[in-house]
Amino acid sequence: MTILRIRTQGDPVLRTPALTVTDFDESLRTLISDMFETMYAVKGVGLAAPQVGVGLQIFTWDIGDDSGHVINPSIEVGDEPQEGGEGCLSVPGPGYDTPRRDYAIITGVDMNGDPVRREGTGLLARCFQHETDHLHGTLFVDRLEGEVRKEAMRAMR
Repeated sequence: MTILRIRTQGDPVLRTPALTVTDFDESLRTLISDMFETMYAVKGVGLAAPQVGVGLQIFTWDIGDDSGHVINPSIEVGDEPQEGGEGCLSVPGPGYDTPRRDYAIITGVDMNGDPVRREGTGLLARCFQHETDHLHGTLFVDRLEGEVRKEAMRAMR
């Protein structure tokens, strides 16, 4: 397994919508294995393929007793807001209170093409939303509002 380089804000891959995975081969399994290895090495709770320079719709997570990966995910979120801070491996620096929903369901497939469906609340729901955003070229700072957004933009410059 290989620890991959984390791409940071300013790298175009982070702002480019990821492509649908169509080849379920050994290179895909290796990538997912390397993504887990990288996520653990940098002490993250989730990691999207664009964060390691790969423009494909894949992310991994490990929160509490729930870990896994999903390919070509879709997400549904609940109506109830969730308060809490958020940071990102690709946006080094402080975290910020980031508006999210308290409930999320992801559906997609795994590395073998088998269906994946996970639902979560709290941090797991936040992770699903954060990582799905990465697959659409969105960073968590794009979700910030008001003075918090201004502060984050200043810090990123």
